[in-house]
Amino acid sequence: MNSVAIKMLMGDRAKYVGIVIGLSFAALLMTQQMSIFAGLMTRTFGFITDTSLPQIWVMDPKVQYIDDLKPMQDTELYRVRGVDGVEWAMPLYKGLLRARLSNGNFQTCNVIGLDDATLIGGPPEMVEGSLADLRRAQSVIVDDVGAKGKLAKVEPDGTRTPLRVGDTLELNDNRAVVVGICRVSRTFQSQPVIYTTYSRATTFAPRERKLLSFILVQPAPGVEPKELCRRIEAATGLIAYTAPDFKWLTVSYFIKYTGIPINFGISTMLGLIVGAAIAGQTFYNFTLDNIKQFGALKAMGAPNLLLLRMILIQALVVGFVGYGIGVGCASFFGTTAGRTELAFRLLPETLLIVAGAVLFVCMLSAVISMWKVLRLEPAIVFKT
Repeated sequence: MNSVAIKMLMGDRAKYVGIVIGLSFAALLMTQQMSIFAGLMTRTFGFITDTSLPQIWVMDPKVQYIDDLKPMQDTELYRVRGVDGVEWAMPLYKGLLRARLSNGNFQTCNVIGLDDATLIGGPPEMVEGSLADLRRAQSVIVDDVGAKGKLAKVEPDGTRTPLRVGDTLELNDNRAVVVGICRVSRTFQSQPVIYTTYSRATTFAPRERKLLSFILVQPAPGVEPKELCRRIEAATGLIAYTAPDFKWLTVSYFIKYTGIPINFGISTMLGLIVGAAIAGQTFYNFTLDNIKQFGALKAMGAPNLLLLRMILIQALVVGFVGYGIGVGCASFFGTTAGRTELAFRLLPETLLIVAGAVLFVCMLSAVISMWKVLRLEPAIVFKT
């Protein structure tokens, strides 16, 4: 009877295609919107992901997310180094500075200052040059997207030439020479990223009494990171987070204080509602069109459970096909969008949530159709 149910389903091609299209659209829209949301949230902590070596980040207690900078005094670095269980602690400068381009225009950039001796916190991948080249005088490393985009040189004829090794920038009236091009994760602000040494970054930055943005800490062997965080907080009065906790702190801020979750949540629910409406209505009409066939089976002695199983199989078949097409189209969209500014990250959790939503729509459609079949009188087959 399972094969009979599938033949009945695919026998009416128009309605079968209509149900699949409705479910595919729902799966596509939900997967796309949830993946874009996940991509945006991933970008909020992209810099933490790139700075993968230190396990602990120490900062001012009032910091709410990675770009909420509350500078500390340089002496805090030595206090952290004195905490029992710290293998090493290095300074990190992070700030927004204006770069003056060759055509006289200004571009705001994320400037990262690394410890002069160890260069801990550097970019995860070098495209040209070497991280050690930062030890040269006036040297900086620029990310590849910024070099090709916002920091590109504009020629007199209007053409844009990517920034290359050997070119110069002006940062707060200080000359900076590009010694390398790196590849970093895209950030939420999408500003060009410039790496240099800590001492040079504090020279580029406007003079302030406090310039230390973060302290990067590595626990000694055998010391639990969370336990060391508690020790640092008790000894210094600063706040310390493990890298995963700092990522979650950043994501939580954007979820709580921005309209991003609401906007994407509305789009996701819209996909679910539209898919349920299209698939439910079409599947119900399909059942009505085949009501005489169900009546004939009932007249031949088929129990209600068998008929309900046939409807359930039909709903699961269209759900499986629609889910596969929708998720496949969303994945293709994400692969194509990966070459643009659009944020897209398809998580396994997203696939499970969308599968559950499509299953819910299919079950809802099946229940509506089942109610009609349960109340069906076998004598209907003898009516004209």
